[in-house]
Amino acid sequence: MVDLPAIRPYDLRHTHATLLLAAGENAKVVSERLGHASVALTLDTYSHVLPDTQQGAADRMEQLLSG
Repeated sequence: MVDLPAIRPYDLRHTHATLLLAAGENAKVVSERLGHASVALTLDTYSHVLPDTQQGAADRMEQLLSG
């Protein structure tokens, strides 16, 4: 038998949210899936997943302005 690490339901929930946000899913959608009262709670909790958000926004704006 293979020994597996103990995984709590919270760990699965955190992984679910982290993977969705890292893949670019809308934070409001992730917030609703988690049942958070506000998207602010989701963003406060998972902001570490989104370090490239500002760069992505700047890149998209550059594309829009350069035609």
